[in-house]
Amino acid sequence: MMLIGYARENAEEATLLNQVEALRKAGCKKIYEEKVPTMSRDWPILGNVLTELSSDDTLVVYSLDRLAWSTPHLLEVADRLREKGAGLRSLCEPWADTTVPYGKMILGVFAGIAEFERALSRNLTETGRKRAKERGVHLGRPAKLSAEQVATIRKLVRDENLSISEVAARFGVHKATIYRAVTNNK
Repeated sequence: MMLIGYARENAEEATLLNQVEALRKAGCKKIYEEKVPTMSRDWPILGNVLTELSSDDTLVVYSLDRLAWSTPHLLEVADRLREKGAGLRSLCEPWADTTVPYGKMILGVFAGIAEFERALSRNLTETGRKRAKERGVHLGRPAKLSAEQVATIRKLVRDENLSISEVAARFGVHKATIYRAVTNNK
């Protein structure tokens, strides 16, 4: 089993020295250092580390906020490690150690909570959409055509036998918009 360290600077740190020193003391043989802007979510070194890890390796970080920008991202990283057969250990959060059973259980509970939050968010969003529709709020892109234009289009297609292409050209819209206007019963 090889301990591999990953250090990423944050806004408060001018250097990675403290993290690297703590990772060395923890027994990391290799330590990868990432220096990216605080708000960046593009961490190429982390991507390389996750790709290079082997089965039975353990990724060691100083703290979880150096590894992930959110709980879902942390769970995504932990999932990638699990798929490779690698472990995860945080020096500042000893409960986040997937090399021991309780650490695996705690991250499993986090995964369940994150899934619950996603389901709750989906349900709240859907409820909000339904309520908005009930109040007559139009959702989605604005309509290309007004009600008067739709009525004119229907008359041109049905009564004056103009082709869909001719009507679309006349109104400056795609043929699909004319088809929808003609076939929609609203």
